[in-house]
Amino acid sequence: MTYAFMIEPQDFITLDNEDELIEKCQEWGLLSGKATKLKTFYYKGNGLNMPCTIIGYVDHMAAVIQLDNGQKHCIHPSYLKEMQASSYSARSVSNAGSDRSTESSTSDTIAPVSADVTPTPEDTLDNPDEIPANLDDSDDTDTDDFSSGMKGDPDGLVEAYVGPQSGASGEAKPKAKTASKAKTVKIDLPEGKVKMSAVVKEFTTVPNHFSDNDDEVIIYEAVTITEPDVIDVGEAWSSHSATVKKQELEVGDVITFEAKIIKKKLTRNPVPYKINNPSKIQKEG
Repeated sequence: MTYAFMIEPQDFITLDNEDELIEKCQEWGLLSGKATKLKTFYYKGNGLNMPCTIIGYVDHMAAVIQLDNGQKHCIHPSYLKEMQASSYSARSVSNAGSDRSTESSTSDTIAPVSADVTPTPEDTLDNPDEIPANLDDSDDTDTDDFSSGMKGDPDGLVEAYVGPQSGASGEAKPKAKTASKAKTVKIDLPEGKVKMSAVVKEFTTVPNHFSDNDDEVIIYEAVTITEPDVIDVGEAWSSHSATVKKQELEVGDVITFEAKIIKKKLTRNPVPYKINNPSKIQKEG
C-alpha cells in the first residue's frame, strides 16, 4: 500500500553510520544528549500509527524517514518528535479528517525536495498549532529562520519548499542580486565526504524559533578542500555540536577534518557554505 500524502525526496544525505545518526537525532531533540543507542520511532500523522526509520536528511529542517512499505517521506524533525509522545495518537486521530481534507490543496503546491532546500530548527513546540505563522520574512527563504504555520501542512514543509507566503514580491530584487553574486563565485562542490582544513574565525548563535535557546554555530575562514582535489572555499560554518565541543576549539585554531560540505547560507549571515558532520578532527600545531 502506498500513501498519497508522502513527500518523496529527490536527493538527500544518507545517515548509514549509527554514530552519525545518533548525533543527528540528538541535535533534533529526538534522543537525549547521553543516549548511546537508537530507539524505535513512530509516524502518527494522517491517521497512521506505525514504526518508521530515520535514514537521512535533506537539511536540518527536513528529516527523511522510511515506512514499512518502503516509501520515503520528508518530515519536520520537531513534528516527528511530537509524534513520539504517547498522548499524540489520540490527538492525531481526531485531526486526521482535517489533514486528509487539505491534502489535495497542499500536494498541488509542494515542490519536489531538492538539495537546494535549506531551512533549520532544533527542538519542538508543545503543540504544532502554536508554530507562529507571521515570522519575520525579511530574510532570504534559503535561511533556517522560518516556520510553516499553515493549516493543511502537518509535517511543516510547505513553506520550506514553496517559500514564505507573504512579502514575496518585495524580496524579488534582493534575491536577484544574491543570485548574481553567487554566479560570479560559484564553486563546484564535490559529493560525499572530503578532507578539509579550516581556521576557526568566530563562535556565534543564530535564532531558533522552535526552541527557547539559540543554535550555537562556528564560522570558519580559509576553508580549503585538500582531497581529492584542492579547492579554496573561503568561509563556511557548522553546528557547534557535541562532537565538535569535545575538541575545545578556540578562535584562531587551525584544524583538519573529514566532512561533507554543501551550499547552505547561515541564517542572517553572508556565509554561503555549511560543513556537515565533521569527523577525525585534529588541531594543527
